[in-house]
Amino acid sequence: MTQKPQLILVDGSSYLFRAFHAMPPLTNSKGQPTGAVYGVVNMLKSLLDEYQPQQVAMVFDAKGKTFRNDLYPEYKANRPPMPEDLRSQIAPLHEIIEAMGIPMIVHAGVEADDVIGTLAQQATEQQVSVLISTGDKDMAQLVNAQVTLINTMNQSIMGPEGVVEKFGVKPEQIIDYLTLVGDTSDNVPGVPKVGPKTAVKWLDKFGSLDEIMARADEVGGKVGEHLRGALEHLPLSKDLVTIRCSLELEQKVGELLPTEPDWEKLQQLYR
Repeated sequence: MTQKPQLILVDGSSYLFRAFHAMPPLTNSKGQPTGAVYGVVNMLKSLLDEYQPQQVAMVFDAKGKTFRNDLYPEYKANRPPMPEDLRSQIAPLHEIIEAMGIPMIVHAGVEADDVIGTLAQQATEQQVSVLISTGDKDMAQLVNAQVTLINTMNQSIMGPEGVVEKFGVKPEQIIDYLTLVGDTSDNVPGVPKVGPKTAVKWLDKFGSLDEIMARADEVGGKVGEHLRGALEHLPLSKDLVTIRCSLELEQKVGELLPTEPDWEKLQQLYR
């Protein structure tokens, strides 16, 4: 990034899983697991020290099901339950984030992606530059001239050109791309046997998913059969991979200002 972002949006759920798998199994004086908490706090401090944004929000997935489970009960049904050692660290982490003075958002019924998408959209409309810190490839659909991604794993920065470099399609085509290839980790069905290369080829040729579906008869061979067999479920898959960018949120861009840390509370929490 040539300029420092005015707003940083952190995918807290992505941080949590990354830290849990990267950190050794640490415990506090009470014997409670703290490795993920320690990892997330360090990653967050490092990010904020480097970019020093005017505004920041740490966004977590809420407990329970989302509207995507209502649309498609099998959504993420293939995932194993969250390990108890990780689950038990969520509440303490939330307390620490709040005591650090970092605005935190947990919105029931949607995913962290949707909250981040909504805030990124608000920022774009206000000409506020945004850096989204995440390990989630779906967020590439949010990238534009105002919105950039930074990968939690390797700190690589991805703007509009970076999206084309990585995926072979523009940010505005990412939703269609994800619909075609599907997402095994979220249990979202795509077109069977269609991977990134075929998806890019089709989007280059036809321009959009709508056009691919309308002209499915023009696709020959076995892969054409797979496409025509998938036509019925592709609109649902597209709905599932589309990040919602117009939620009604209590906290809005312009209000996400960090406050002075509560040092006394932090000392108690770190014991």
